[in-house]
Amino acid sequence: MTFMPQSQNTVDPVKLEKLAEVAVKVGLQLQKGQDLVITAPVVALPLVRLITKHAYKAGAGLVSAFYSDEETTLARYQYGSDESFDRASGWLYEGMAKAYANGAARLAVAGDNPMLLSEQDAGKVGRANRANSTAYKPALEKISNFDINWNIVSYPNPSWAKVVFPDDPEPIAIAKLAKAIFAASRVDVSDPVAAWAEHNANLGKRSAWLNGERFASLHFRGPGTDLTIGLADGHEWHGGASTAKNGITCNPNIPTEEVFTTPHALRVEGHVSSTKPLSHQGTLIDNIQVRFEGGRIVEAKASRGEEVLNKVLDTDEGARRLGEVALVPHSSPISASGILFYNTLFDENASCHIALGQCYSKCFLDGATLSQEQIKAQGGNSSLIHIDWMIGSDKVDIDGLKPDGSRVPVMRQGEWA
Repeated sequence: MTFMPQSQNTVDPVKLEKLAEVAVKVGLQLQKGQDLVITAPVVALPLVRLITKHAYKAGAGLVSAFYSDEETTLARYQYGSDESFDRASGWLYEGMAKAYANGAARLAVAGDNPMLLSEQDAGKVGRANRANSTAYKPALEKISNFDINWNIVSYPNPSWAKVVFPDDPEPIAIAKLAKAIFAASRVDVSDPVAAWAEHNANLGKRSAWLNGERFASLHFRGPGTDLTIGLADGHEWHGGASTAKNGITCNPNIPTEEVFTTPHALRVEGHVSSTKPLSHQGTLIDNIQVRFEGGRIVEAKASRGEEVLNKVLDTDEGARRLGEVALVPHSSPISASGILFYNTLFDENASCHIALGQCYSKCFLDGATLSQEQIKAQGGNSSLIHIDWMIGSDKVDIDGLKPDGSRVPVMRQGEWA
């Protein structure tokens, strides 16, 4: 009996094929002979099969796929022993880290149900997340330091589709989400590869302007927000395609609308409010409000998921500091769609955002040559986590502050000034 995911008949097969091709040719720029490690929900099997096909057509060495499943995840919370929530499959992540160290590329297919763990014990969720983050760090470091070419794309998981479109029958919800994913991923056009080349060029122009300005900090002002984010010494802005340390130019996120850089871990002051919910590891965290002193979050609250948020912040010392600040215009295609995806990969590309935790060494001048000690000395943050959440809207203004204190308008009402 052949396993056939329910969503297959409601997802345009032509566009799904294009998404797989873009993941390999644009997202990864997979090289001949290069191995590939894929992680995905089991319902995304149709997309994984297509990605695997295009990977081998591109000359991949060996493609290895690892699957997750919502029912088995829930079974752990329903029947697992208490002590099991302080454990994670370190052997698996060690193997992945070894694969990346040996030159493998990494591709993640996102699409988990953002509400999967919303009814589960928050303490267990927090403990499991911490254990997983700790075990995953050897692999995460290879990714966050851009040692390798990597990419994330998404598949319209039925349970995710029902969260996004709760009033629609499941087949219609899946079809709507698939259409939105394809549009945001730029695969609903005749030549997606060319469309991505043009988009990357535009993001590159924004990055070049910001790099030319050499701001010392950014000042965000809006409802519930008055935040000054100091930028790391020798920071560098990036957007769209990036060249990894292995020399391969990849598009890590599909979709992407952001230009981003590294904040200074000790130079963030003020307060900020989230403008969209954060879906983290199956828990929805909404209406986040935090206050920074000396770069560190000293007060945090949320109207929903506050207990999980605070457990995340207690992961390690770096979890209360910033590892990324990203600028996205409010008129971005994802924002213009009017859809709340409950998925950070999409929602972060509808709004300016910040990330708690680990910084990207890529976002430093000559970052590939810097040691971890040098990155820290220049203000880069280190942590087991990297979690983006949204702080931009059409009511937020941003100024760039020069070292002499002069101001340059960067964004007004959520748009480039």
